[in-house]
Amino acid sequence: MLLVTNGRVITRDADNAYLENGAVAIDGEKIAEVGNATALAEKYPEAEVVDAHGGVIMPGLVNCHTHIYSGLARGLAIKGCNPTNFLENLEQQWWKIDDNLTLDGTRASAYATVLDSLRDGVTTIFDHHASFCEIPGSLFAIKDVCEETGIRACLCYETSDRRGDEKRDQSIAENAEFAQWAAKQDSGMIAAMFGGHATFTLSDETMDKMAEANDGLTGFHIHVCEGMNDVWDSRLNRGGISPIERLLQHDLLGPRTMLGHCIHVTPAEMDIIKETGTHIVNNPESNMGNAVGCAPVLEFFRRGIPVHMGTDAYTHDMLESLKVFLIIQRHNAAMPNVGWVEAMTMLFQNNPAMASAYFGREVGVLAPGAAADVIVMDYPVFTPFSDENIDGHMLFGMMGKNCRTTIVNGKVLYKDREFVAFDEERINAWTLEQSKLLWGTLNERTY
Repeated sequence: MLLVTNGRVITRDADNAYLENGAVAIDGEKIAEVGNATALAEKYPEAEVVDAHGGVIMPGLVNCHTHIYSGLARGLAIKGCNPTNFLENLEQQWWKIDDNLTLDGTRASAYATVLDSLRDGVTTIFDHHASFCEIPGSLFAIKDVCEETGIRACLCYETSDRRGDEKRDQSIAENAEFAQWAAKQDSGMIAAMFGGHATFTLSDETMDKMAEANDGLTGFHIHVCEGMNDVWDSRLNRGGISPIERLLQHDLLGPRTMLGHCIHVTPAEMDIIKETGTHIVNNPESNMGNAVGCAPVLEFFRRGIPVHMGTDAYTHDMLESLKVFLIIQRHNAAMPNVGWVEAMTMLFQNNPAMASAYFGREVGVLAPGAAADVIVMDYPVFTPFSDENIDGHMLFGMMGKNCRTTIVNGKVLYKDREFVAFDEERINAWTLEQSKLLWGTLNERTY
């Protein structure tokens, strides 16, 4: 039994939203009780105490779209990389990285991503991986790292035609084998989607092969209309139809499918997304960084389309993404009073709902029976703090680096700003060696 205590508790449970002096009792993998700190201390005198030091106790955060394969790119400058558009950015940087990512490089990338996520209070990730250098076994390699480090993770592989039929078929096989493995395990910690890159690198034949290999087992996770490449390719080369129509024709849409970005979708495509129950995941910082535009998220909400929040690995800090989402939507709409409800709904309702659906347990809420994913944020209060203004403090006061302690599935992984479940120094040293090998290959030099 664990007792996370001595803090303000934000539950995201409408029936018990906020406790000024609260505690969370954890029994195994689930939350046993949320209540007054003094009362729970008396009720569970033998519990191991995790002291919040007067901070904020809240549910762990969920990232609905990230890319582990970019984990070793921090500080990297690839010789000759000077993109002037989105496709050049893929070709000169990201595809070069994943074309040279070995299985060990994939493992190192996973370590880098997971450790940063846990530091930022992210307890669940939905990853979209690519490593065309070595595809077979790559999702299982990531799975091993996630199990070792303790994060909750839903994984898929980025199927694409861009490196030929053999690599395409390996990608499809990796998705299918891993999805079958995850369904059989049904662990509540590791789940699977079926990944596809983007429609402009997926032929009709490939889409049919994806649907056949998946055979209804899980949902699809695909980039759609991030840049105009998807739009031009579909209209000019794929029979004059839209990307969303192509996905519909090949049975890749539905209530378990999540489409990344969707910046350049039309109203007609929005209607298809809505009618099929398909989900969208928005990645505001990445969209700005890639100069591809601002997704019409306010319109998605108006139409009743479920929208989630991801980072595209531009950051691992979901609270940073929350801030940027609000800024870009207000800037784009030229209205300073929009986006608030949508931002909070995406991060604190829709992301947990997607995680709950894929992991088979309630995620993102502190309530009896829910998954014991709990974080503690250092947050000295100098303005009134209550259930009336929680989201205002989240938006304008907190960042991921406020995270002091991270608990996933009832296991303390990061406590008082130190990893306690594994050897961070050993992991970082090995990851550094792998990054040097990758960088050396990319730039033909020794680091």
